[in-house]
Amino acid sequence: MNENDINHSEENRSKMLSGSAWMTAGSILSRVLGAIYIIPWGHWFGEYFFRGNALYGFGYNIYSFVLIAAIAGIPSAIAKQVSHYNALNEYGVGIRIYKRGLVLSAGMGIISALFLYFGAPLINGGNENVIPVLHSLAWAVLIIPTMSLTRGYFQGYQQMAPSAISQFVEQLARVIYMLLTAYIIMQVMHGSWIHAVAQSTFAAFVGAAFGLVTLGVYYLKRRSYFQDLVANSNNEIHVEPKQLYKEIIAQAVPFIILGAGITIFQLIDQYTFFDIMTKHSQMSQNNITNLFSMFAVNSNKLIMITISLASALAITAVPMLSEALTNGDKRELSRQNSNIITLFMYVMIPAALGMAAIAGPLNRGFYGVTEQALGANVLAFSSFISIFMGLFVVISAVMQGLSQNKRAVKFFFIGTIVKLIVQWPMVVLLGVFGPLVSTMIGLTVSNVLIVRYLNNRFGYGTKEITDVFTKVGLASLAMFVVAWLVVYAENFVFGLFMDYQTKIPSLMVSIIAAIVGGIVYLYLTLQNRVADEVLGPRANSLRSKLRIK
Repeated sequence: MNENDINHSEENRSKMLSGSAWMTAGSILSRVLGAIYIIPWGHWFGEYFFRGNALYGFGYNIYSFVLIAAIAGIPSAIAKQVSHYNALNEYGVGIRIYKRGLVLSAGMGIISALFLYFGAPLINGGNENVIPVLHSLAWAVLIIPTMSLTRGYFQGYQQMAPSAISQFVEQLARVIYMLLTAYIIMQVMHGSWIHAVAQSTFAAFVGAAFGLVTLGVYYLKRRSYFQDLVANSNNEIHVEPKQLYKEIIAQAVPFIILGAGITIFQLIDQYTFFDIMTKHSQMSQNNITNLFSMFAVNSNKLIMITISLASALAITAVPMLSEALTNGDKRELSRQNSNIITLFMYVMIPAALGMAAIAGPLNRGFYGVTEQALGANVLAFSSFISIFMGLFVVISAVMQGLSQNKRAVKFFFIGTIVKLIVQWPMVVLLGVFGPLVSTMIGLTVSNVLIVRYLNNRFGYGTKEITDVFTKVGLASLAMFVVAWLVVYAENFVFGLFMDYQTKIPSLMVSIIAAIVGGIVYLYLTLQNRVADEVLGPRANSLRSKLRIK
């Protein structure tokens, strides 16, 4: 490998780390906000908390699927195509693609919003309370496609800050509106909990409006920069509007299916769990609803914080892989693939194991002591499953970045069929854990097929990845044990002078254990040098400060 190749590889690694840092920060802060609100929200709902949370989950799962169809994979397709033409120094084509994409996204938003609003009675799953929730969510579907498209445009330039900051602003505005309306309706007016849930879901529209304004400000600030790039482009390629639409749609359709992958699995759970449990158990509908809320809403809300790490990687990877593919650099493609998997393992494995270690106090802190033991076990198990979910998010994005869209969709469909086949026996045998196990089995099939294909077609640094996996795995296990021991010790200490099972002490225990576990993991990975694969030269600086040989 010559010096130019090494410098180019390091530059790409630096871009990926920088992009991932922005997207990870935005995603995590947004997800944390989206989880923390549940503490006061649940308190104000009181006895209606579990039913309200389940209703929120019913509506949001349907909305998520419709929204993915409304967005139509256009943002990621735009990011990929803009990156492709930028690599050819044809920035003008990228801007025309963005403008054509705006027309498509606005049209899809209107059509999907009308479907969600007027079709609510047909897709409510027999639950009349879901209808007002879907009506309130239809407004968000109007503008989110345009917002997402604009994020995709910035990502095509590998500018991740606008996306990350707008994502945080969107979530902040959404949470403020949710909490404000929940307090007024439930505590001041003593109104209907169903109406309160509907207002909480309408908050998606409020948040999206603020997010879109934030992106607009960024675009106006950088408009002259984009204009300069166009003026200095080759301007040799002219693509007809019809061809632009064709390219966008051809790239977008697979993004719809793969982007909806996790949501499709959750909808399978939503539309089968109640029937299976009703036929094969003696539980009441309220108890079954509580179980559904436990694994599909409560735990899901928390594990999405760790899965957001994988999403950040995926968003960063697509345009960079597209650029390497456009340039025909096979060696760089192999290096990029290895870097992506290495970074995924370094971040996702300890995050998942860490959440499993603190599942008990974390579950208490967010959801109280109702069914505490079962809720904690469901959260711990969900944390392990999140590794499979996160891996699917990342490697399916890699397939799309490498223009292997049809094959990726095929592998996903195979995994979905497996999920459907094993869903019934798993739920019958394992109850609330059944849907999680069937999801793990289905995603494992898809993941194995994708990883094997990527290795055969583009190659991985197999030895390097195996070495990283071993070191990360051992460090993560050590962190898991330390975090669990900290939880045990702190519960004992808090128990001497207060009820440690209340929410505030539980959250304090969770935070302290997470910090201690994180320090242990960082120390061990600096010591065994695996951190160098991710942090680069920064690792030596950290080792020097921490006096690690």
